[in-house]
Amino acid sequence: MTTVLDRRARLLGPQMTTFYREPVHVARGEGAFLWDTDGRKYLDCYNNVPHVGHCHPRVVDAICQQAATLNTHTRYVHDMILDYGDALTAKFGSDLESMVMVCSGSEANDVALRMAQAMTGKTGIIGTDNTYHGNTTAVSQLNSSKVPVGGYQDHVRQVPAPDNLEPVGGTREGQAEAFAKGVEQAVAELEANGHGVSALIVCPYFANEGFPTLEAGFLHRAIDVVRKAGGLIIADEVQPGFGRIGTHWWGHEKLGFTPDIVTLGKPMGNGHPVAAVVTRQDVLACFQDAFKYFNTFGGNPVSAAAAMAVLSVIEDENLVENARDTGAYAVGLLEELAKRHDVIADVRGSGLFFGAELWRDGKPATDVCSAMVDEMRDRGVLLHSVGRYSNTLKVRPPCVFNRENADQLAEVMDEALGAVT
Repeated sequence: MTTVLDRRARLLGPQMTTFYREPVHVARGEGAFLWDTDGRKYLDCYNNVPHVGHCHPRVVDAICQQAATLNTHTRYVHDMILDYGDALTAKFGSDLESMVMVCSGSEANDVALRMAQAMTGKTGIIGTDNTYHGNTTAVSQLNSSKVPVGGYQDHVRQVPAPDNLEPVGGTREGQAEAFAKGVEQAVAELEANGHGVSALIVCPYFANEGFPTLEAGFLHRAIDVVRKAGGLIIADEVQPGFGRIGTHWWGHEKLGFTPDIVTLGKPMGNGHPVAAVVTRQDVLACFQDAFKYFNTFGGNPVSAAAAMAVLSVIEDENLVENARDTGAYAVGLLEELAKRHDVIADVRGSGLFFGAELWRDGKPATDVCSAMVDEMRDRGVLLHSVGRYSNTLKVRPPCVFNRENADQLAEVMDEALGAVT
C-alpha cells in the first residue's frame, strides 16, 4: 500500500483526497459491496454514485451496446439524448421541461449560475455558510470548506445554515424565519453594492450541512424574499435526487417548493460521468442567447444510454420504495443504538440518506466521529462524516441497500462505538 500511495502522491498530488487512516485499495464492486485487492469484502454505506448498485448489469450492458454502435457529440442529431430528455423531464412537475446535459455536478451548477445571471441581469449569489456545490472557479466561491485564493468575491453571500442541535435563531420552531432573515440581509447587502440577486442556490436536503430535519415549507419565506428581489431558485439535487430520500424523487418536492433550475450529477449515470441542468424553456432560451455554450461530451450517446438505464432500473426495481422502507428500518436500528450509547445525540434522515450526530460533554464529538469512521472501515463497513463540526456519521449507500445490510451496519456500529468510547 505504501508504494501505491507514494506513486499516487507523485502522480496526483500529495493532497489528493483519500478516505480513512488506511485507505481502501479497491478492486471491484457489486451491488452494495466493494472488494479490495486482498479480496476483503466491505459493505458500502457511503457511495451514492453507484445509485442502483455497483456495476449493475443493465447499466453496464447499456454502456457497452451504445459504445459499440455510436458515440459522438451533440452537434450531430441523435435520438438517445432526446429519449432520455423526455424520460427525465417527465419526473418533474410544473414547467421544468428543458435541459442541458454536462459531465459533472460542478459543471451543472456552473451552468445554473450563468442561467440565473442571464435571466435576471444580476450577478449576486446566495448560498449557505456550510455547503459545497462543486469546484469550478465560479462554484468554488460558494464552498465553505476552503476560502478561495483572494477571498470570497463581493457578489457572493453565505447565510447561516439550518441545524438540528444548533438551530439558526436558537430554536427549531423559529429556524425557518431566522434563515429567511439571513437571506433578507444577504439580499440587502447585494442590492446595496450593486450586484443585485441572481439566485439562491441550496441543496434541498442540506446534505453537506448535516441533513437537518426540516418540514415542508421551511424555505417558503426565504424563497419569497429572493423572488421579490428578482432572483431565481436553484435546487442542487446532486445528492438527494433520483429517489434517494425515499419519500419523493427530488428533495425540493419533499420541502414543498418548485425551483426555477435543478442541477443533477453523481448518481445520474451510476458512475458514468453524466450530469444535467433542468429548467424552464424561457430560462434555457435566455441562457443560450447570453452565452455561447457547448459541451463536447455532455449528452453524448453513451452517457445518455447510461442515464436512461439508471432511470429504468430505479423504476423496475422499485428503488424509491426500497429507499423509503429500508431507510426507515435503518433509522429505527440507529435509534435503538442511541439508547445504549450516550454519545449519540441525534439520529435523523430520510430514505437511504441518514446518520447519527455525536456529542460528548456538551460539545460536538468530532474526535469520536473520526475514530468511528476508521473503526467501521477496519470492521468492513464504509461510511464517513459530515456537518459543520464533522461530528455526524453519514450513511448514504447505493439504493439497493436492504434490511440485511442495515442489520450488519447497526451491529458493526454498536461494536465500534463500544470500542472507541
